[in-house]
Amino acid sequence: MLEKEHFFHARLEWVEGEEGTTLDYEAYRRTHIVKFPGKPSIALSAAPHYHGNPQQVHPEELLTASLASSQMLTYLALATGAGIRVLAYTDEAEGVVSEKHQMVSISRVYLRPKILVVTGTDPEKGLALVQKAHTQCFIAHSVHAEIIIQPEIIVA
Repeated sequence: MLEKEHFFHARLEWVEGEEGTTLDYEAYRRTHIVKFPGKPSIALSAAPHYHGNPQQVHPEELLTASLASSQMLTYLALATGAGIRVLAYTDEAEGVVSEKHQMVSISRVYLRPKILVVTGTDPEKGLALVQKAHTQCFIAHSVHAEIIIQPEIIVA
């Protein structure tokens, strides 16, 4: 039995456009809007490989960004508890879509955090927190993709 549940809401809206109908796979509109209560809306599209608008964010990018963001937020929370002062955190995350046996999925996500910590920080302690953050990251627990973390701790 669950002790707590938290609910998150998103409203997705799509309408047929002048581009074509869903009777023509090549032509129908991929652009849609996602709305969040009290927050800015996001215009999304399919990935360019699936006839989407390359100028708009697509779900594959959002999933990749969600994994990177959640990893970072978990790391920062753990750093606080470990007494590690983090000056900056960047990540060049990359999601990989694979097709195997006519099944398409995001098979891997590479997270490449570069974590800048203050002088005097033990880099090994900072690196150990990266793995601990991964094991505690609930977004990572929610996906089947392999998550490969290639961290770098920079002491400044």
